[in-house]
Amino acid sequence: MKSKISQYLYNYSNLLVYVMFSIFITMICCSVMLLGCADTSEKKIKIGLSISSLRVERWPKDRDIFVEEAEKLGAEVIVQSADNDARKQNEQAENMITQGVDILVVIPQDSVAAAQIVKAAHAEGIKVIAYDRLIRESEPDLYISFDNERVGYLQAEYLIRHKPKGNYFLLGGDPGDNNAQLLRKGQLRALQQAIDNGDIQFVAEQKHWAVDWDPLDALNKTEQVLTQTNNQIDAVVASNDGTAGGVIQALEGQNLDGKVLVSGQDADIAACQRIVKGTQTMTVYKSIKQLAKEAAHAAVTLAKGETVQKANQTVNNGVTDVPSILLTPIQVDKDNLDEVVIKDGFHTREKVYQTE
Repeated sequence: MKSKISQYLYNYSNLLVYVMFSIFITMICCSVMLLGCADTSEKKIKIGLSISSLRVERWPKDRDIFVEEAEKLGAEVIVQSADNDARKQNEQAENMITQGVDILVVIPQDSVAAAQIVKAAHAEGIKVIAYDRLIRESEPDLYISFDNERVGYLQAEYLIRHKPKGNYFLLGGDPGDNNAQLLRKGQLRALQQAIDNGDIQFVAEQKHWAVDWDPLDALNKTEQVLTQTNNQIDAVVASNDGTAGGVIQALEGQNLDGKVLVSGQDADIAACQRIVKGTQTMTVYKSIKQLAKEAAHAAVTLAKGETVQKANQTVNNGVTDVPSILLTPIQVDKDNLDEVVIKDGFHTREKVYQTE
Protein backbone atom coordinates (compact mmCIF):
# COMPACT_ATOMS: atom_id res chain seq x y z
CA MET A 1 0.00 0.00 0.00
CA LYS A 2 2.81 2.34 0.96
CA SER A 3 4.62 1.73 -2.31
CA LYS A 4 1.46 2.54 -4.26
CA ILE A 5 1.10 5.83 -2.45
CA SER A 6 4.77 6.61 -3.09
CA GLN A 7 4.35 5.79 -6.75
CA TYR A 8 1.25 7.98 -6.90
CA LEU A 9 3.07 10.89 -5.27
CA TYR A 10 6.00 10.39 -7.59
CA ASN A 11 3.77 10.49 -10.67
CA TYR A 12 1.87 13.49 -9.33
CA SER A 13 5.14 15.36 -8.75
CA ASN A 14 6.31 14.66 -12.28
CA LEU A 15 2.98 15.82 -13.66
CA LEU A 16 3.16 19.02 -11.60
CA VAL A 17 6.71 19.68 -12.79
CA TYR A 18 5.63 19.11 -16.38
CA VAL A 19 2.65 21.47 -16.05
CA MET A 20 4.75 24.17 -14.38
CA PHE A 21 7.45 23.81 -17.01
CA SER A 22 4.87 24.10 -19.80
CA ILE A 23 3.40 27.22 -18.22
CA PHE A 24 6.91 28.69 -17.90
CA ILE A 25 7.72 27.99 -21.56
CA THR A 26 4.39 29.45 -22.67
CA MET A 27 5.04 32.61 -20.66
CA ILE A 28 8.48 32.99 -22.26
CA CYS A 29 7.04 32.58 -25.75
CA CYS A 30 4.32 35.13 -25.06
CA SER A 31 6.87 37.56 -23.68
CA VAL A 32 9.07 37.18 -26.74
CA MET A 33 6.08 37.73 -29.01
CA LEU A 34 5.01 40.79 -27.05
CA LEU A 35 8.52 42.19 -27.11
CA GLY A 36 8.68 41.56 -30.84
CA CYS A 37 5.46 43.48 -31.33
CA ALA A 38 6.72 46.32 -29.15
CA ASP A 39 9.95 46.53 -31.12
CA THR A 40 8.02 46.77 -34.40
CA SER A 41 5.69 49.50 -33.20
CA GLU A 42 8.47 51.52 -31.57
CA LYS A 43 11.05 51.07 -34.29
CA LYS A 44 12.81 54.33 -35.11
CA ILE A 45 12.21 55.81 -38.52
CA LYS A 46 15.49 56.06 -40.38
CA ILE A 47 15.86 59.07 -42.72
CA GLY A 48 18.62 59.46 -45.30
CA LEU A 49 19.57 63.10 -45.90
CA SER A 50 21.59 63.51 -49.10
CA ILE A 51 23.16 66.97 -49.48
CA SER A 52 24.79 68.22 -52.66
CA SER A 53 27.52 70.02 -50.73
CA LEU A 54 28.28 71.57 -47.36
CA ARG A 55 30.58 74.21 -48.83
CA VAL A 56 27.82 76.79 -49.25
CA GLU A 57 27.16 78.53 -45.93
CA ARG A 58 23.45 77.75 -45.70
CA TRP A 59 23.51 73.96 -46.09
CA PRO A 60 25.07 73.16 -42.70
CA LYS A 61 22.27 75.22 -41.16
CA ASP A 62 19.63 73.22 -43.06
CA ARG A 63 21.30 69.98 -41.97
CA ASP A 64 21.49 70.90 -38.29
CA ILE A 65 17.91 72.16 -38.03
CA PHE A 66 16.55 69.19 -39.99
CA VAL A 67 18.41 66.63 -37.87
CA GLU A 68 17.41 68.29 -34.61
CA GLU A 69 13.73 68.42 -35.59
CA ALA A 70 13.70 64.86 -36.93
CA GLU A 71 15.27 63.55 -33.72
CA LYS A 72 12.63 65.39 -31.69
CA LEU A 73 10.07 63.41 -33.71
CA GLY A 74 11.83 60.18 -32.77
CA ALA A 75 13.63 59.60 -36.07
CA GLU A 76 17.25 58.79 -36.82
CA VAL A 77 19.02 60.69 -39.62
CA ILE A 78 21.94 59.52 -41.75
CA VAL A 79 23.64 62.48 -43.48
CA GLN A 80 25.86 62.34 -46.57
CA SER A 81 27.44 65.23 -48.50
CA ALA A 82 28.40 64.74 -52.14
CA ASP A 83 30.88 67.64 -52.44
CA ASN A 84 29.23 68.93 -55.64
CA ASP A 85 29.63 65.55 -57.36
CA ALA A 86 26.39 64.20 -58.88
CA ARG A 87 27.79 60.70 -59.39
CA LYS A 88 29.01 60.56 -55.81
CA GLN A 89 25.59 61.67 -54.59
CA ASN A 90 23.89 58.84 -56.49
CA GLU A 91 26.32 56.32 -54.99
CA GLN A 92 25.81 57.67 -51.48
CA ALA A 93 22.04 57.52 -51.87
CA GLU A 94 22.19 53.90 -53.03
CA ASN A 95 24.36 53.13 -50.00
CA MET A 96 21.75 54.67 -47.70
CA ILE A 97 19.09 52.55 -49.40
CA THR A 98 21.09 49.41 -48.57
CA GLN A 99 21.36 50.64 -44.96
CA GLY A 100 17.59 50.38 -44.75
CA VAL A 101 16.45 53.99 -44.65
CA ASP A 102 12.69 54.44 -44.60
CA ILE A 103 12.76 57.63 -46.67
CA LEU A 104 15.29 59.76 -48.57
CA VAL A 105 15.46 63.56 -48.43
CA VAL A 106 17.60 64.82 -51.32
CA ILE A 107 19.15 68.21 -52.04
CA PRO A 108 20.22 67.32 -55.60
CA GLN A 109 23.50 68.40 -57.08
CA ASP A 110 22.08 67.84 -60.55
CA SER A 111 18.31 67.90 -60.98
CA VAL A 112 18.40 65.36 -63.84
CA ALA A 113 21.08 63.00 -62.54
CA ALA A 114 19.23 62.73 -59.22
CA ALA A 115 16.35 61.04 -61.05
CA GLN A 116 18.34 57.82 -60.65
CA ILE A 117 18.09 58.21 -56.88
CA VAL A 118 14.30 58.39 -57.09
CA LYS A 119 14.10 55.34 -59.33
CA ALA A 120 16.45 53.29 -57.14
CA ALA A 121 14.55 54.24 -53.98
CA HIS A 122 11.15 53.50 -55.47
CA ALA A 123 12.37 50.08 -56.59
CA GLU A 124 12.82 49.30 -52.88
CA GLY A 125 9.55 50.90 -51.81
CA ILE A 126 11.30 53.97 -50.35
CA LYS A 127 9.82 57.43 -50.85
CA VAL A 128 11.86 60.50 -51.83
CA ILE A 129 11.51 64.16 -50.91
CA ALA A 130 13.21 66.75 -53.15
CA TYR A 131 14.45 69.39 -50.72
CA ASP A 132 14.74 72.99 -51.97
CA ARG A 133 15.70 71.81 -55.48
CA LEU A 134 13.32 69.97 -57.77
CA ILE A 135 14.34 66.55 -59.12
CA ARG A 136 13.42 66.13 -62.79
CA GLU A 137 12.78 63.14 -65.11
CA SER A 138 11.30 61.06 -62.28
CA GLU A 139 8.41 61.03 -59.83
CA PRO A 140 9.55 62.24 -56.41
CA ASP A 141 6.91 61.92 -53.71
CA LEU A 142 7.20 65.48 -52.46
CA TYR A 143 8.94 68.75 -53.29
CA ILE A 144 9.49 71.25 -50.50
CA SER A 145 11.09 74.59 -51.20
CA PHE A 146 10.41 78.26 -51.59
CA ASP A 147 8.77 79.63 -54.68
CA ASN A 148 12.05 79.99 -56.55
CA GLU A 149 10.58 81.76 -59.54
CA ARG A 150 9.23 84.25 -57.02
CA VAL A 151 12.73 84.58 -55.51
CA GLY A 152 14.16 85.51 -58.92
CA TYR A 153 11.31 87.95 -59.48
CA LEU A 154 11.96 89.64 -56.11
CA GLN A 155 15.66 90.00 -56.91
CA ALA A 156 15.14 91.72 -60.25
CA GLU A 157 12.03 93.65 -59.18
CA TYR A 158 13.96 95.30 -56.37
CA LEU A 159 16.77 96.36 -58.67
CA ILE A 160 14.51 97.67 -61.43
CA ARG A 161 12.55 99.65 -58.86
CA HIS A 162 15.72 101.32 -57.63
CA LYS A 163 17.51 101.52 -61.00
CA PRO A 164 14.75 101.76 -63.65
CA LYS A 165 17.20 102.54 -66.45
CA GLY A 166 20.71 101.39 -67.28
CA ASN A 167 22.96 98.48 -68.14
CA TYR A 168 22.13 95.16 -66.47
CA PHE A 169 24.19 92.01 -66.10
CA LEU A 170 22.36 88.73 -65.36
CA LEU A 171 24.46 86.13 -63.58
CA GLY A 172 22.72 82.81 -63.02
CA GLY A 173 23.54 79.99 -60.66
CA ASP A 174 24.64 76.52 -61.62
CA PRO A 175 23.07 75.59 -64.98
CA GLY A 176 22.43 72.02 -63.79
CA ASP A 177 20.33 73.23 -60.86
CA ASN A 178 16.65 73.51 -61.71
CA ASN A 179 16.38 76.38 -59.22
CA ALA A 180 18.80 78.45 -61.29
CA GLN A 181 16.46 78.10 -64.26
CA LEU A 182 13.44 79.09 -62.18
CA LEU A 183 15.29 82.11 -60.81
CA ARG A 184 16.19 83.24 -64.32
CA LYS A 185 12.56 82.87 -65.39
CA GLY A 186 11.42 85.07 -62.51
CA GLN A 187 14.15 87.62 -63.12
CA LEU A 188 13.21 88.03 -66.77
CA ARG A 189 9.55 88.34 -65.87
CA ALA A 190 10.35 91.27 -63.57
CA LEU A 191 12.56 92.95 -66.17
CA GLN A 192 10.52 92.29 -69.30
CA GLN A 193 8.61 95.57 -69.43
CA ALA A 194 11.78 97.61 -68.96
CA ILE A 195 13.44 95.54 -71.69
CA ASP A 196 10.52 96.10 -74.05
CA ASN A 197 10.55 99.84 -73.31
CA GLY A 198 14.28 100.05 -73.96
CA ASP A 199 14.89 101.33 -70.43
CA ILE A 200 17.47 98.66 -69.65
CA GLN A 201 19.96 96.78 -71.78
CA PHE A 202 21.85 93.59 -71.05
CA VAL A 203 25.59 94.17 -71.24
CA ALA A 204 26.22 90.51 -72.01
CA GLU A 205 24.31 87.62 -73.49
CA GLN A 206 22.02 85.79 -71.10
CA LYS A 207 24.36 82.82 -71.01
CA HIS A 208 26.35 83.64 -67.90
CA TRP A 209 26.00 81.03 -65.18
CA ALA A 210 28.22 80.43 -62.15
CA VAL A 211 29.11 76.73 -62.28
CA ASP A 212 28.38 75.03 -58.93
CA TRP A 213 27.32 78.46 -57.64
CA ASP A 214 31.04 79.10 -57.25
CA PRO A 215 31.93 82.66 -56.10
CA LEU A 216 35.28 82.41 -57.89
CA ASP A 217 33.54 81.60 -61.17
CA ALA A 218 31.21 84.55 -60.53
CA LEU A 219 34.24 86.78 -59.92
CA ASN A 220 35.93 85.69 -63.14
CA LYS A 221 32.82 86.13 -65.26
CA THR A 222 32.11 89.57 -63.80
CA GLU A 223 35.69 90.67 -64.45
CA GLN A 224 35.32 89.57 -68.07
CA VAL A 225 32.09 91.54 -68.49
CA LEU A 226 33.57 94.64 -66.82
CA THR A 227 36.48 94.51 -69.25
CA GLN A 228 34.19 94.00 -72.26
CA THR A 229 31.93 96.91 -71.28
CA ASN A 230 34.62 99.27 -69.99
CA ASN A 231 32.97 99.11 -66.54
CA GLN A 232 29.62 100.35 -67.86
CA ILE A 233 27.36 98.34 -65.55
CA ASP A 234 24.58 99.75 -63.39
CA ALA A 235 23.11 96.60 -61.84
CA VAL A 236 23.98 92.93 -61.45
CA VAL A 237 21.24 90.39 -60.87
CA ALA A 238 23.28 87.83 -58.95
CA SER A 239 21.28 84.72 -58.14
CA ASN A 240 22.55 84.04 -54.63
CA ASP A 241 24.74 85.60 -51.97
CA GLY A 242 27.78 83.48 -52.76
CA THR A 243 27.86 84.62 -56.38
CA ALA A 244 27.04 88.16 -55.24
CA GLY A 245 30.22 88.03 -53.16
CA GLY A 246 32.25 87.16 -56.26
CA VAL A 247 30.56 89.96 -58.21
CA ILE A 248 31.31 92.51 -55.49
CA GLN A 249 34.94 91.41 -55.30
CA ALA A 250 35.25 92.10 -59.03
CA LEU A 251 33.56 95.49 -58.58
CA GLU A 252 35.93 96.37 -55.75
CA GLY A 253 38.82 95.87 -58.15
CA GLN A 254 37.39 98.69 -60.27
CA ASN A 255 36.26 100.91 -57.33
CA LEU A 256 32.65 100.24 -58.27
CA ASP A 257 31.54 98.52 -55.06
CA GLY A 258 28.58 100.34 -53.57
CA LYS A 259 27.95 102.12 -56.87
CA VAL A 260 26.58 99.15 -58.80
CA LEU A 261 23.38 97.51 -57.48
CA VAL A 262 23.79 93.81 -56.66
CA SER A 263 21.09 91.31 -55.64
CA GLY A 264 21.40 88.00 -53.83
CA GLN A 265 19.51 85.38 -51.83
CA ASP A 266 19.92 83.27 -48.69
CA ALA A 267 20.86 86.08 -46.24
CA ASP A 268 24.35 84.64 -45.69
CA ILE A 269 26.18 86.37 -42.85
CA ALA A 270 28.73 87.89 -45.27
CA ALA A 271 25.89 89.20 -47.45
CA CYS A 272 24.13 90.77 -44.48
CA GLN A 273 27.38 92.42 -43.50
CA ARG A 274 27.80 93.72 -47.06
CA ILE A 275 24.25 95.12 -46.99
CA VAL A 276 25.11 97.01 -43.79
CA LYS A 277 28.32 98.22 -45.42
CA GLY A 278 26.47 99.21 -48.59
CA THR A 279 28.29 97.04 -51.13
CA GLN A 280 25.41 94.57 -51.62
CA THR A 281 22.01 96.08 -52.30
CA MET A 282 19.64 93.35 -51.19
CA THR A 283 19.12 89.68 -50.53
CA VAL A 284 16.09 87.42 -50.48
CA TYR A 285 15.48 85.80 -47.13
CA LYS A 286 14.13 82.28 -47.02
CA SER A 287 13.48 81.01 -43.52
CA ILE A 288 15.67 77.91 -43.44
CA LYS A 289 14.32 77.16 -39.98
CA GLN A 290 10.81 76.90 -41.39
CA LEU A 291 11.92 74.92 -44.44
CA ALA A 292 14.01 72.36 -42.53
CA LYS A 293 11.37 71.80 -39.85
CA GLU A 294 8.59 71.37 -42.41
CA ALA A 295 10.76 68.88 -44.29
CA ALA A 296 11.49 66.86 -41.15
CA HIS A 297 7.79 66.61 -40.32
CA ALA A 298 6.96 65.67 -43.92
CA ALA A 299 9.66 62.98 -43.97
CA VAL A 300 8.34 61.33 -40.81
CA THR A 301 4.76 61.58 -42.08
CA LEU A 302 5.57 59.95 -45.43
CA ALA A 303 7.71 57.28 -43.79
CA LYS A 304 4.67 56.30 -41.72
CA GLY A 305 2.64 55.95 -44.91
CA GLU A 306 0.53 58.98 -44.09
CA THR A 307 -0.45 61.97 -46.27
CA VAL A 308 1.30 65.34 -45.98
CA GLN A 309 -1.64 67.69 -45.58
CA LYS A 310 0.37 70.84 -46.32
CA ALA A 311 1.32 69.62 -49.80
CA ASN A 312 -1.57 71.48 -51.37
CA GLN A 313 0.27 72.67 -54.49
CA THR A 314 2.00 70.93 -57.38
CA VAL A 315 5.05 71.72 -59.49
CA ASN A 316 5.55 70.05 -62.85
CA ASN A 317 9.02 68.55 -63.26
CA GLY A 318 8.62 67.57 -66.91
CA VAL A 319 7.26 64.13 -66.05
CA THR A 320 4.59 64.68 -63.46
CA ASP A 321 2.94 67.22 -61.19
CA VAL A 322 4.88 66.75 -57.96
CA PRO A 323 2.97 67.39 -54.71
CA SER A 324 4.64 70.45 -53.23
CA ILE A 325 5.00 72.70 -50.22
CA LEU A 326 6.15 76.15 -51.37
CA LEU A 327 7.09 78.69 -48.70
CA THR A 328 7.15 82.47 -49.11
CA PRO A 329 10.45 84.41 -49.58
CA ILE A 330 11.03 88.01 -48.42
CA GLN A 331 13.01 90.91 -49.93
CA VAL A 332 15.61 92.21 -47.47
CA ASP A 333 17.67 95.39 -47.57
CA LYS A 334 19.27 97.62 -44.95
CA ASP A 335 15.86 98.98 -43.91
CA ASN A 336 14.31 95.68 -42.80
CA LEU A 337 17.40 93.54 -42.13
CA ASP A 338 16.93 93.73 -38.36
CA GLU A 339 13.19 93.13 -38.49
CA VAL A 340 13.37 90.09 -40.77
CA VAL A 341 16.71 88.28 -40.48
CA ILE A 342 17.85 89.15 -36.97
CA LYS A 343 14.40 88.97 -35.37
CA ASP A 344 13.97 85.47 -36.84
CA GLY A 345 17.15 84.42 -35.05
CA PHE A 346 18.97 83.55 -38.26
CA HIS A 347 21.94 85.76 -37.33
CA THR A 348 22.73 87.80 -34.25
CA ARG A 349 22.85 91.58 -34.49
CA GLU A 350 26.41 91.49 -33.17
CA LYS A 351 27.59 89.31 -36.05
CA VAL A 352 25.71 91.24 -38.72
CA TYR A 353 26.98 94.61 -37.52
CA GLN A 354 30.35 93.13 -36.51
CA THR A 355 30.27 94.57 -33.02
CA GLU A 356 31.40 91.40 -31.23
